[in-house]
Amino acid sequence: MIKMRRSDYETILAHAKKEAPVEACGLIAGRFDGDDKIIEKVYILTNTDHAEEHFTLDPREQLAAVKDMRANGLEQLGNWHSHPVSPSRPSDEDKRLAYDSTASYMILSLMNDDPVLNSFHIEGDTAVKEELVIE
Repeated sequence: MIKMRRSDYETILAHAKKEAPVEACGLIAGRFDGDDKIIEKVYILTNTDHAEEHFTLDPREQLAAVKDMRANGLEQLGNWHSHPVSPSRPSDEDKRLAYDSTASYMILSLMNDDPVLNSFHIEGDTAVKEELVIE
């Protein structure tokens, strides 16, 4: 299970809406509580591709976020990105670029009036939806 504060969800949602139709992206950090991942901080990063169907995290911002995580005793739990016009599920490219099988890959779909955020464990071509609780 992965747990997230409603305020962090709102931060991701607001940024994704602002960036649309370009994919928005960032990192998630926090701690482990047994097998559960507890998100304690969401990082908003720049999509250096400025593309509607894929993203690349800005490497400088990514490094700064990792340094901030270390300074605050947080672990990198994964990343998030938006799908402005497609469902909240990993695309073939998302699966191909999912190099860390321990990470959670969160995808926010804006394709309908009600945004949908899901989190996935991706290994190879297989994506398994994780239980996501927004509190």
